[in-house]
Amino acid sequence: MTTPTSTTTFVKNAWYVAAWSAEIGRHLTARTLLGENVVLWRRQDGTPAALVDRCPHKLAPLSLGELVGDDVQCGYHGMTFSGTGQCVRIPGQAAIPPSACARSFPLVERYGAVWIWMGDPAHADPAVIVPVQRYGEPGWALVDGQYLHFKTNYLNITDNLVDPAHTTYVHKNTIGNSAAEDVGVKVEQGEGHVLAYRWINDAEPVPLVKAMGDFAGRVDRWQYYYLILPSVSYVDFGCLDAGQEHGEAERNGSRFRSFSYNFLTPETETTTHYFWLHLRNYHAQDTEADAQVVRLMTDTFLEDAAILARIQQEQERTGVREYVRLGIDNAPARIRRLVSRLQAAESDSVTTQTTEATS
Repeated sequence: MTTPTSTTTFVKNAWYVAAWSAEIGRHLTARTLLGENVVLWRRQDGTPAALVDRCPHKLAPLSLGELVGDDVQCGYHGMTFSGTGQCVRIPGQAAIPPSACARSFPLVERYGAVWIWMGDPAHADPAVIVPVQRYGEPGWALVDGQYLHFKTNYLNITDNLVDPAHTTYVHKNTIGNSAAEDVGVKVEQGEGHVLAYRWINDAEPVPLVKAMGDFAGRVDRWQYYYLILPSVSYVDFGCLDAGQEHGEAERNGSRFRSFSYNFLTPETETTTHYFWLHLRNYHAQDTEADAQVVRLMTDTFLEDAAILARIQQEQERTGVREYVRLGIDNAPARIRRLVSRLQAAESDSVTTQTTEATS
């Protein structure tokens, strides 16, 4: 079977991480998000703002200008815009044309990140931002503020993030080993998410667990890979002493459990912003362990980034996404179908609005 590649139509009616909160301050930060150039900054009261990074006059990037109080002054002719996108000043001209405005974007700060809504502002409900489990709970250490740049389409990464089978081969130096080679993957689909999971029983601990766990012998290891549409992933990963029950009570009582959240924000059709944070219940008060987790997790994600960049290159060269589909592609195929439905629904909505506006 040959699956051709196609130009991705981004899902715009969704919350994406635009930046970590610490990145945005009293300066202009330019970033490309879902193919759109955006400029972000903080007002004097600390609230963030975001506009399309384009002056409506000659299309000069607003990020090349400067902040004047809470407003952005274009560096070409001095037109000044508020955080809502309204032009508040044109040097040498009292009348401000109605078209002298820049698109603004809804923003929400949560979990140490600035989330942006690139679609219809009327649908920008903060309640639908994915909840981060264990965030702020006692006994759970947090590593956040992490970022990588992937040279691949975001859907190649979502494929990877619901594919436990690749860990045996790509991550044999970090979170995988040969014990999982022939262990099948179970898949479940819910409202707005896909879950791929498996247990690897009575196995030697993987390198990460050997380095940071305190297991004397063999373990039962779980991997639960959730993908929340369109592109937020979290991995529930942990170990029990071999032979225990596998219920949620046992996992809650495990002395080695983590939740790794990956917030994928498409940059272009072929590149992706990869923001991640990690919560763990082992060595929770150990700052040296924080640094070790960052190193180990970064190494793991860089292993993914390297192979996915090469996959992207081959997809572009051949014009094909895959020539054959395997059983392990169940979860990735479901995600792509669901994303396609979201894209189609947005396209239909835009078409309807355009028809109504012109009728």
